[in-house]
Amino acid sequence: MLKRINWKAIFKGFAWLICLAGMVVLMSFIEVKKQSVKCAKIEILIPGADNFIEIEEIDAILKQNQGDLIGRKLEGINLHEIEKSIAANPYIGFVKVYADMNGTVYVEVKQRQPVLRILNAGGQDYYVDSDGLKMPVSPNFTADVLVATGNILEGFNGRVDTLMTANAKDLYKAALFIKQDTLWDAQVEQLYINDKNDIEMVPRVGNQRIILGNAKNIEVKMANLLAFYKQAMPKVGWNAYRTINLKYVNQIVCEKRDSTSIKKLEKPLIPDSVKQQRQVIDNVVKATIQDEINKAKQISTEEKKKEEKKEKVAPVPAKTDAKKAESTTDKNKASKSVEKDSEKKATAAKTEQKQTTNKEKPATKEKQVTKTNR
Repeated sequence: MLKRINWKAIFKGFAWLICLAGMVVLMSFIEVKKQSVKCAKIEILIPGADNFIEIEEIDAILKQNQGDLIGRKLEGINLHEIEKSIAANPYIGFVKVYADMNGTVYVEVKQRQPVLRILNAGGQDYYVDSDGLKMPVSPNFTADVLVATGNILEGFNGRVDTLMTANAKDLYKAALFIKQDTLWDAQVEQLYINDKNDIEMVPRVGNQRIILGNAKNIEVKMANLLAFYKQAMPKVGWNAYRTINLKYVNQIVCEKRDSTSIKKLEKPLIPDSVKQQRQVIDNVVKATIQDEINKAKQISTEEKKKEEKKEKVAPVPAKTDAKKAESTTDKNKASKSVEKDSEKKATAAKTEQKQTTNKEKPATKEKQVTKTNR
């Protein structure tokens, strides 16, 4: 009977019971200590450089919701209610409130990160954050993001909300892609919705309209634009085209300017501080594009060198075969020449033998003549 008892299962059950009992005892001790611990200080943490909301504003929300927390027992502070009241602020994306046994209440706040600012057709002004949610403009801080204007019908009711129209969603996708790329973040200055509901990009370098269409296949479209910048712009100049159309798949349609209009655009203007700053930014953008062009040239030259090396290495066996063929032909020629020489020698020997026989015959005749004379 004793052998049939599963002692391992019994020991595991006892171990779990002991652990649970220990946890209950520990929690009871924590609860007892929590009843006696008072709030000593409040730590508010707001990471990031974009301060849409200040520490003083969060402190004011805490006092408005729970009153003065310092000196109160931790048991009487509703941390979950504090989280809800702070998360209701439209500039805050995430909040976490907790306390330790030393009496410190921690408030960790994560702000919303705007990627686009929209000025719609009705004159409303609002941001779109990295999650695609609308948020109001702050009186404390102005974010350095792309601005979208034009025929935008997406409204804003002052609360955090999702995007509804197709144009606004395409603008958000385009702004998110541009922000993630350092070159396009420096080159694209503004987005615009024209009368045909197409997205147009206003470049920082170059005086043309870049028609994107919608945000579908934006990676391919911007890759085509970069290839156009590398191949065409260094040859014709940055002001040669009036429009660059990227709407169509795997092709770019451009509209050229007249030579007179190009000369007007290239006339030097009186410099001031704003234009000098713009010129510095333009030079940086041009330098980055030139670096991309140089990289592309280096890659192409390296590929050409590799192909040339392959072409040089590949015909070697053919040369060796040709050499072998030449050597075999030389051997055949040599053997034939030897055979010819031997044949010549044989024919020469035969001719000599004939000559000797012919010489001997008249001698015998002369002997017979002499005999007869006698």
